[in-house]
Amino acid sequence: MTMPRVPRSYLFVPASRPERIGKALSAGADAVIVDLEDAVAPDAKADARGGLAAPWSGLQTQARMAGVRLLVRVNGADTMWFADDMAWCRAHAVHDIVLPKADVTALAALRASLPDVPCHALLETAAGFADLRDVARAPGVARLLFGSIDLMFDLDVADDGEPLHAFRSQLVAHSRAAGLPAPVDGVCTAIGDAEALAADTARARRFGFGAKLLIHPSQVAGVHAALAPSADEVAWARRVVEQAAAAQGAAIAVDGKMVDRPVLERALRIVAATSAAAAVA
Repeated sequence: MTMPRVPRSYLFVPASRPERIGKALSAGADAVIVDLEDAVAPDAKADARGGLAAPWSGLQTQARMAGVRLLVRVNGADTMWFADDMAWCRAHAVHDIVLPKADVTALAALRASLPDVPCHALLETAAGFADLRDVARAPGVARLLFGSIDLMFDLDVADDGEPLHAFRSQLVAHSRAAGLPAPVDGVCTAIGDAEALAADTARARRFGFGAKLLIHPSQVAGVHAALAPSADEVAWARRVVEQAAAAQGAAIAVDGKMVDRPVLERALRIVAATSAAAAVA
C-alpha cells in the first residue's frame, strides 16, 4: 500500500510497551510516534531502548506494509539520555525523529548525530518559537509539531485557547513560508470526549493545521473526520470547479459570490484532497 504523502494523525505510544506499538500501527492512524521521552520514566529509559531492539525491525516492516509512518520521539538534546537515544537510532536505522523542545541548538545536536534522518520538530518552548524561522528552514526538518501543553507550562498560562492563538498562527505561517506541510496541532487530553476532540480539531483546521497529535487510538477516527472537508464544502468546491471550467476563463459567481483566483484555488484544493482521501480508502 502507498504511504499517505502527508499524515493527518500522529499517535503516541510508549517505547516501554513494545506490544502496544503493533496495535497502534493497526489503529488507523497515518503515523505512530514511539515515545522515549515523556511516556518513559527516567529510570526506565535504558530498559525501554533495550526492549525495543529485538522487535524493531519487525515493527518497521509492519509499518511499511500498513502504509504508516513510524517515528521515534527521542529525549531532549539537553538531557543525559540524548546521546544514548542517538546511538540507538543509528544502530536500528530509525527513519524519522521527533525532536522535543526544538530550537536551533537542539537541531544542531541532532544533525551532528543523525545528519540524514528527517526531523519532525516539536515546538513547545519560548526559546523554540524565538528560533522558529530558522527551525522551519533548517535542513532535514520535515514538519513542525505544536507541543501546546509544554508551551503552556513554559509560558505559565492555564488556557490552551486564546493565549496560544498567536503561536498557532506562527506555526502555520512559517510552515508555509518554508515550504513545509501544514503543521501538526497538539494533543487533545479529553480521552473519550468526542465533542471536545471534534471542537479541538475543528479549531486546528480553522487555523490552518493539517494534522493532530493523538494520545489514544480512539481519537483517530474523530480527528480524520474533523480534518476532512464537510459535505457542504465539497459540494461548493465542485460547483466552483465545474462552473469555472465551463466559463473558460470568464468571471463567474457561485452562490452569489464572485470567484477569483484564490477562491478557485481553494476549491481545487478541496476537490483534490477529497479525491486523494477516496483513493487511499
